[in-house]
Amino acid sequence: MTGQGKKKIPVHLQPYISKQYYHRYTPIEHAVWRFVMKQNHYFLKDIAHPAYVNGLKDSGIKTESIPKVDDMNESLEKVGWGAVTIDGLIPGSAFYGFLANEILPIATEIRNIQNIAYTPAPDMIHEAAGHAPILLDESYREFVRRIGEMGAKALSSKEKLEVFMAVRHLTIVAEDPNSTPEQVKEAEMQVAEARMKVKGLSEADQVSRLFWWTVEYGLIGELDNPKIYGAGLLSSVGESQSCLKDDVRKIPFSIEECTKTPYDVTKPQPQLFVCKTFDDLVAAVDQFAETMAFRKGGTESLEQALETESVATMVFSSGLQVTGTLDTIFKDKSGEAVYFRTKGPTALSLNNQQLDGHGKETHRKGFGTPIGCLKGDIVLEECSEEKLRVLGIIEKKTAKLKFQSGVKVKGTVKSILFADGKPSLISFNDCKVTYKDQVLFEKSWGTFDMAVGARITSVFAGAADPNHYFEVPSIEVTEEIVEPQVWNEIESLYNEIRGLRENSSWDDERVTKVLAILDDHYPKEWLLRLELLELYKMHDEAHPQIAIIEEKLQTAHWDESVKQMIQRGLTLIHNSK
Repeated sequence: MTGQGKKKIPVHLQPYISKQYYHRYTPIEHAVWRFVMKQNHYFLKDIAHPAYVNGLKDSGIKTESIPKVDDMNESLEKVGWGAVTIDGLIPGSAFYGFLANEILPIATEIRNIQNIAYTPAPDMIHEAAGHAPILLDESYREFVRRIGEMGAKALSSKEKLEVFMAVRHLTIVAEDPNSTPEQVKEAEMQVAEARMKVKGLSEADQVSRLFWWTVEYGLIGELDNPKIYGAGLLSSVGESQSCLKDDVRKIPFSIEECTKTPYDVTKPQPQLFVCKTFDDLVAAVDQFAETMAFRKGGTESLEQALETESVATMVFSSGLQVTGTLDTIFKDKSGEAVYFRTKGPTALSLNNQQLDGHGKETHRKGFGTPIGCLKGDIVLEECSEEKLRVLGIIEKKTAKLKFQSGVKVKGTVKSILFADGKPSLISFNDCKVTYKDQVLFEKSWGTFDMAVGARITSVFAGAADPNHYFEVPSIEVTEEIVEPQVWNEIESLYNEIRGLRENSSWDDERVTKVLAILDDHYPKEWLLRLELLELYKMHDEAHPQIAIIEEKLQTAHWDESVKQMIQRGLTLIHNSK
């Protein structure tokens, strides 16, 4: 798989991997990349965190052309990471899953020239120019890995999924040059409507906000003189400058403030959070993780998983892991969970490895099990084989288990699974399970596999052993037919100027003709004019066309955002040696 390198891609993440069709990038897209990268090298050297500035130099990412993900992968391999290509905006759980596995997911599309300053859609500039260079810093890299792990395990909600789909649609519409303002506005309204349906703040929401205000839009250092480290800022030619102005409020970083502050992907941020060091970020993330279901466990965490209506993993104090979609939680008078049931395909695992004979095929209709101690405060997972015999839990013998909660299990012991000398799963034949007046399992239903565990220690989104739980995608390998590219007129002009620049050649007659075509047919083409101006300055600083081009760029009726880009381009050209 292109860009995969030495990093093994978990099965459940493989469907999100795409291919980089490098030959499809147009000369204009390469010019957009070049403009942003030259801007970053010049303007960010004094305002970005040194880790980014150094990483930009050491990453091997070229300025002149869009990078190949394979090359980026080789650069990241030096620090134990990898890179893969993905198809645009992917679900948060998948995105964080890549980061947790130390893999940078890279959207291979590139913003169009109309959105050169900023686009809400993930693209090569954001991933390669924003995220990749700073990952060469060890402390920052560890922070991203940990927040990736949190995000991959965070419990979400079905309403949150609807928000994701709406945001994905918005990014596609916003980046499409054929979209009308009405279509963009409608897409924005769909996002707003989806967000209104969200009740409360899920773990996934909190992690998303934390990620946004740090990895994407974070500042670092002193409050009155911070540096940029967030990829969203580093990849935004406009906001990387404006974000440091006084009208953007700077707030001391705290998990609480970040997680309660919403964000809007379509607008410049009115406030930003400033942390002191990357080590502080790592410590804060660890502290926040303690509040999450995958660290807390218990009834509250089960209830969160129930609300998601999605696949989650419940971990017992014995170490047994149950992966499935929660359907019902039975509670005692004090509100504590005493039994739960999943619906649909369920799998059992230990140490993130699926148990033989306990995959989705075996438990295809769901799985139910009690939680808690036996009467007399007996903790089953702490019982030795001898103690189990004393309790009457013997293979091929009938056992009667009475839990403190009131759950009763009666059946013939079929088998006992031990882990490190302690029981983790007890299977029964001819078994009946009751709780008060409710029958939870009938003898006619087959084997009753009972998880051993006095409490739930962890609940997290996804599967304990995703490589077995999720289907292996069938990837059809076909040989790509690379057809000769046919450029339109403006693309051909960009390509011609690029060729002159890269060959360090000068053809005054040809350059003059290109400029004449621009004046006759493309009066709003500002980026190629900047490239022509750069060529003139390199080869003939006294050429009369220089003043003509500059006057055109500075006096024509451009949109405000274009004016800003032109001014930055002129500044760079005038100060380049």
